[in-house]
Order: sequence, then structure tokens, then C-alpha cells
Amino acid sequence: MVVVVTRDVAPRFRGFLASCMLEIAPGVYTAPKMSKAVRERVWTVLRSWFQEIGEGGIVMTWRDKLADGGQAVLSLGVPSRVLVRHEGFLLTQGGLTEREERSLKTQ
Repeated sequence: MVVVVTRDVAPRFRGFLASCMLEIAPGVYTAPKMSKAVRERVWTVLRSWFQEIGEGGIVMTWRDKLADGGQAVLSLGVPSRVLVRHEGFLLTQGGLTEREERSLKTQ
């Protein structure tokens, strides 16, 4: 299963993805049996357009037995989370808000 999630991208991205994947929710695309070659071609197109336009964000994920946690992830744009490898798993790390940082300093 390949899943692509887009955020604030140009319409061309959405049109392209909808031509080769099912849009199950706004900006969320899935393909249950996409081959590695097709997945790589889709990513090449997305990356090329993103370098040209440079707006929004895109995340692609799929099952990969050799990757940490059995899941591979590619992203373009400024993600709101950072992926961190820890003991064979992928974890997300988000930044603290100013309020959270202040509360940690006062404890």
C-alpha cells in the first residue's frame, strides 16, 4: 500500500496523483498495489515539480520490510514533524511551543 498526503500544494499535484491513485480524502491518495517502478516514477515527478514550485508539503509512505519499523517515508517541504530512528522504529518528533518550553524551565 502506497499512501501520499499533500498539504497546500498546487492543483497540478492533485490532478497528477488523482490520475494514478485513489483520493480517499482531500489531499490523501492511496494505491494498494503500486509497483516499485511506478512509485519511484511518481516520486520523481512530485520531486521535480516541487523543486520548481516549492510550496506546501508532500509525504509518501509504503511498506518496506528493510526499513526501520517496516515502513519507508519520503517527504518534501517543511514538515511539522521530524522523523527520528530509535531502536529500529521511526518516531515523530515535534517542536515544543513557547508555553511548553516555559513550563519545563519553571519545573
